[in-house]
Amino acid sequence: MTTRRHVLGALAAAPVLSLPGLARAQSDYPSRSIQMLVGFAPGGGTDIVARMLAPSLQAQLGQPVAVENRPGASGTIASAAAARARPDGYTLVMGTVSTQAVVAPLMANPPYDQMRDFTPLTLAGTVPMVVMVPGNAPYRDLAGLLDFARQNPGKLNYASSGVATQQHLAAEMLSQAVGVSMTHVPYRGTGQVVNDLLAGTLDLVIDTLPTHLPHIRGGATRALAVTTPQRVPVLPDLPTVAESGFPDFAITVWYMLLGPAGLPQPVVERWSRVMNAALSDPALRRRLEETGYLVGGGSPEDAAKLVRQEAERYGALVRRANIRID
Repeated sequence: MTTRRHVLGALAAAPVLSLPGLARAQSDYPSRSIQMLVGFAPGGGTDIVARMLAPSLQAQLGQPVAVENRPGASGTIASAAAARARPDGYTLVMGTVSTQAVVAPLMANPPYDQMRDFTPLTLAGTVPMVVMVPGNAPYRDLAGLLDFARQNPGKLNYASSGVATQQHLAAEMLSQAVGVSMTHVPYRGTGQVVNDLLAGTLDLVIDTLPTHLPHIRGGATRALAVTTPQRVPVLPDLPTVAESGFPDFAITVWYMLLGPAGLPQPVVERWSRVMNAALSDPALRRRLEETGYLVGGGSPEDAAKLVRQEAERYGALVRRANIRID
């Protein structure tokens, strides 16, 4: 895997525009298509929000915004590619709380420095997570699931889109709170997780709401609880994990647009404007909300602050859970 030393070496070796050339490039930006990387397979929450935003961004920028899936390594393959890209605004990444605040420091050879190798641009949105089981599972509520887990240590398997992703951390938090043991099954993305949950070959997953909402509404799978402190408007009858006996339990997933470190300030400001304009559009906001997203927005400074805060919060959690990535 690419190390941070390789990343920085590649950036140092990259050709640099002269100052007049750089100024022209910034004033003409964008003059060609833009690549938005996604670190997970199609069908997951990161992919959904990127593809919902892309048409509005294209319309504003006057250039194609191509969403490209590069799944693997808990989402860090795409983030590493963005970190080593030329800092000109033509390669960005739709990162997540996992890829940008949690996973990299757990790796033996981190592919990037999550605090120094990126330019946070705008928070795209936040989503609740839901405790999901197959539609034919015998558990009607979270209490029933956890009772079975207590009586059968290690028998239940739960999925995630990679080690130390939010799905993994949410299940670890619940296991710690209840004092039960379950078996972790990491995937490369949540699309296959959904397929296996529908087929009944997985026992449960704690995953992003937009990914599973169509199947919940259709009755193919069953939601037992939502991980936010309050119930969510799109599923008002679904209780929270806190209501189910764990008052301090709360975890969400956020998605953020980022570029490599060193993006020129005019490019940063342009992306902040177009992202906030897209997220303020009533039609797009309605679509995002109906899909289960809490719409984001804000400044690059707000985004950078969120990364710092979440890195501190989840760093403590993974140390308690003794999570490592080989």
